[in-house]
Amino acid sequence: MTLQPIRLFIADDHALFREGMRALLSATPDIVCVGEAATGEAALAQIGESQPAVVLMDINMPGINGIEATRRILRSHPQTGVIVVTMLEDDASIFAAMRAGARGYVLKGANHHELLQTIRAVAQGQVLFGPAIAARVTQFFARPSQNDADHSLSELTQREREILDLIARHYTNPEIAQQLGIGDKTIRNHVSNIFNKLQVATRAQAIDKARQAGLGSAP
Repeated sequence: MTLQPIRLFIADDHALFREGMRALLSATPDIVCVGEAATGEAALAQIGESQPAVVLMDINMPGINGIEATRRILRSHPQTGVIVVTMLEDDASIFAAMRAGARGYVLKGANHHELLQTIRAVAQGQVLFGPAIAARVTQFFARPSQNDADHSLSELTQREREILDLIARHYTNPEIAQQLGIGDKTIRNHVSNIFNKLQVATRAQAIDKARQAGLGSAP
């Protein structure tokens, strides 16, 4: 009996990456592209109809970022295997993807063999992170432990720490946007990422962790 090809969906805002993936898949008989999107919102809208087995997900996309899109996709389609394919290899991005439920994490500089191996493994229900990412995870857990608050905040970017500091000073999202001179939607994305990295569900919980780490004092 002939096996059905792996149904793959590509979510990436770079057209050149999507074109390169289509070219690669055209020479790969056991994988077929069933859809693609340039934004997180478009991916969420199309996943239900295209029913992919595996989604290649970029992190930095306009609107809903790849981490939040992964979380929402798996909430509605838990059987889907999401592989993050990105230029980002910092600890914060890697662990945010893991917490969101990604079953693979491949750097865009990886060779085609590694990417295809990860797609096939994830399609079979496995979890596979590339050698470079596996090395970073190993190094992370080999580091001396910190207290919980410091450890959580160590995953935040400098911009996210700025925003968390303002949250701990009870600024609203619109006030933070005005203070930092960036858009409301960008602030919402940052706040979502902060909550994810701190593993909190409310602003009050985020403020508590920020205060434990010494943030939130009046300037």
